[in-house]
Amino acid sequence: MQASLALIVLTGVLTAVGVYLILERSLTRIVIGMGALTNAVNILMLVAGGESGAPPLVGSAEKSEMADPLVQAMMLTAIVIGLGTTAFLMAMAYRSWQLNGNDEVQDDLEDRRVARRLEAAKIAARADKPQDIADDAADTYDETEGIYEDAELGGKIDAVLDQPRRIPGQSVSTHGSSNDTTTPEGDK
Repeated sequence: MQASLALIVLTGVLTAVGVYLILERSLTRIVIGMGALTNAVNILMLVAGGESGAPPLVGSAEKSEMADPLVQAMMLTAIVIGLGTTAFLMAMAYRSWQLNGNDEVQDDLEDRRVARRLEAAKIAARADKPQDIADDAADTYDETEGIYEDAELGGKIDAVLDQPRRIPGQSVSTHGSSNDTTTPEGDK
């Protein structure tokens, strides 16, 4: 088989779609993503196998004219493994739907516990190590120091920003309110 650009592009698109769907939290999308990724790998092996030739039977044709049987065997194996994986994931999705009413993959609680223990160990290590402010100051520096200190302001300052802020519909008074309305609409 000739390597065509269409098959190579199809392999790339199926790989991208498969990876995107596998990263979702829904088991149904993960199953579809695994199917797309399996098909992408099969097409990739088909393209990588080179041109098709005579059947690989000993004595039927020259060795240079025979097709490579390894690619065909690997594709058949990949198809069988892909079907088994898809069946397993579909069974998991169905069981999750029966138990939870949805097929969303939840976060692993043990992963959270391990992350909390790691963070607590880091905090404890920092607390045990006496640190001086001068040591921290020696490690830090201001990247903008000296750049903006002597810069002159250009342009006009907006006159609206120089005035006190007024709230529409109200007047601020220091001697009491001049608003004698009883309703927000102004009716008495």
